[in-house]
Amino acid sequence: MIPTWRFTLFGLAASLLLGVGLFALGIAVVKVPDAHAAATAQSNTWLYSDGSLLARTGQTNRQNVPLDKVSAEAQHAALAAEDRNFYSEGAVNFKGMARAAFNTASGGATQGGSTITQQYVKNAYLNQKQTVSRKVKEVFIAIKVDATLSKDEILSSYLNTSYYGRGAYGIQAAAQAYFGVDAGQLTAAQGAYLATLLNAPSAFDVSSASEAGKQKAVARWNYVLDGMVAKKWLGAEERQQTAFPEVLTPKSAPGLSGQAGYLVAAATSYLTGQGIVSDAQLAQGGYTITLTVDSKKQQQLQDAVQAQLTDSLKPDSRKVDAAAQAGAVSVDPRTGQVLALYGGSDATKHWIDNATRTDYQAGSTFKAIALAAALDSGARTQSGERITADTVYDGTNRRPVRGAKGTPYAPPNEGERSYGQISLQQATDWSVNSVFAQLAQDTGLEKVRATAVALGLPADTPGLKAVPSIPLGAATPSALDLAGAYATLDNDGQQITPWLVKGLELGGEQVALPEHKATRAISKDAARATTAILRGVVDDPGGTGYRAAALNRPVAGKTGTTDDSKSVWFAGYTPELVTVVGLFGQEPGTGKQVSLDGVGGTGSAAGGRYPAQIWTAYMKAALAGQPVSDFAGPSRAPAASIPSATASPSATPSGSPSASGDPDADASPSPSAGDEQRPSRSATARPSGGTGGEASRTPSARPNGGAGRSPSASSTPGLGGAGGLLGDQYQQAG
Repeated sequence: MIPTWRFTLFGLAASLLLGVGLFALGIAVVKVPDAHAAATAQSNTWLYSDGSLLARTGQTNRQNVPLDKVSAEAQHAALAAEDRNFYSEGAVNFKGMARAAFNTASGGATQGGSTITQQYVKNAYLNQKQTVSRKVKEVFIAIKVDATLSKDEILSSYLNTSYYGRGAYGIQAAAQAYFGVDAGQLTAAQGAYLATLLNAPSAFDVSSASEAGKQKAVARWNYVLDGMVAKKWLGAEERQQTAFPEVLTPKSAPGLSGQAGYLVAAATSYLTGQGIVSDAQLAQGGYTITLTVDSKKQQQLQDAVQAQLTDSLKPDSRKVDAAAQAGAVSVDPRTGQVLALYGGSDATKHWIDNATRTDYQAGSTFKAIALAAALDSGARTQSGERITADTVYDGTNRRPVRGAKGTPYAPPNEGERSYGQISLQQATDWSVNSVFAQLAQDTGLEKVRATAVALGLPADTPGLKAVPSIPLGAATPSALDLAGAYATLDNDGQQITPWLVKGLELGGEQVALPEHKATRAISKDAARATTAILRGVVDDPGGTGYRAAALNRPVAGKTGTTDDSKSVWFAGYTPELVTVVGLFGQEPGTGKQVSLDGVGGTGSAAGGRYPAQIWTAYMKAALAGQPVSDFAGPSRAPAASIPSATASPSATPSGSPSASGDPDADASPSPSAGDEQRPSRSATARPSGGTGGEASRTPSARPNGGAGRSPSASSTPGLGGAGGLLGDQYQQAG
């Protein structure tokens, strides 16, 4: 009888022989194909949602250079980043592949594991698809290539076929695109940055990446340099003296002028950021990409910016006009589809996408998020009163926030204006900083931040921290991010991250796209209650967004004006459509953030001026012909609210009586400025210190302590205005 262990031994031997046989068969059968070369990459076709042509891209920028024309520092940087044992190992790193496969299968982050030889094979001979068959071919071809080419030849070929972003194939094109030098002149710092780009070209381009992307790029750059030190390719002292290199401003590709470049860039960022395709896959071409963008609405948004802003600018005679940069995004709140996106005047002249940039503060548009956080959490004041639209707050200028630890936060109101005792509704209409600072404290700063993320702002949004200034908009989300957050409010608290691509085809086959599921961010009643309060910003004749009332539809929204007016916003929505418009002060040439005051010759900049005008003009065109619908109220009809005190005057502050009375008010323009004058309205309650700076904007009282709505404003039948709808008995839905 043969012992069991011998059967086991025989089985192992047979398996080994079978494996060796199959491996040998694979070597014999798999042929090395002709290199397809990146220079023969196909173009990509980009379409609007209706199938009409947006753009074609795919022009390849490539120039092969021999290895001795690439600096030793750049060579070592690539090796330190991708394959430190390249010269001492075989063509395939089976151990690394197994480790990467196990990590991916067990739920970890997707990892590499390929040698430079394997990566070269993938670049030169195969496609970028992540399939088992392609990976098997890659292994066998790599072994054959390793047997026929020297290590130097493989490294040279790898550096000449790798994609570095900005349309640059190969290290010579990359050196010119990012630093304006030849590959042989690259320093260790520059070489390390180019090696960093091999990992994620679009995400790590520090000229256009998000703040998080920039941080990751710098971390990867440090990793590469540390690897060079570890392999003794760079001295430790030199490493310490190496500074991050200055990167050139990118140049837009031909054929992507106007808005096309911004749309293609935004869609590319979406595709690569979601892991649908890689930069290299997209650069290899052959894709047909259908965007969610509606060609008619896109043109309507461009026309609105032109008519309401651009036509009023005289950059040659008015220096500040040259600094005005507009960005806007329009989103379907029910689906999350981006229907229109305005990135700037021309992608070939102003390369930063103003719709997706994350370097300007959101200002008072963030107050809508603080409102939603308070209503959703059932927050209470310091005295224990449930917070509603009618809750009375002290609007005194520089009032120290109560209930906080440490040095009290005491933000100023615009124009150092004091408002006295006012309702939360009035504080929203007039954008009173001192009230919202206290509201955030009553709600909980962490809760405000968590609600911002739940509504749709990325958790890594710059400046999004649980600090006392959070409700006043110190964070810098993009217009696209803000549109997503406001769309959640419009969608009854259901959050859907905005998306830009609805179809992706390669070689006649559809590429799978992610589903866009809605998740509950805040309760339905909290979302509807927030919307009801935000309607006062437009409906109140003294509200900061009164210009949007010209749409003649139910509108909810919030203006935003930041310190020194470096950015001004209007974020607004109807039941059908959400649109956010931002105007940013960016000095030409230097890129420095500057004040927008005086743009268009209209005095102080404000979110209620140009952004609201652009918003209204666009929304009129986009919604033309659609029936007028109203916002829904909370699902339960609450008991009647308890009337609160009307705003009472406080001590008159020092300064000019005509100073603006709120953060988003615009100074009363003179008739010669070309701004339409509206008739003065009487006011039962108004802030102290004069008329509020603009005769057309004096606040009026509304029932139950809220701001008065215009006669044309509709309301939910049977529930009264926001005061009655959101009284003390308002109950949060679970």
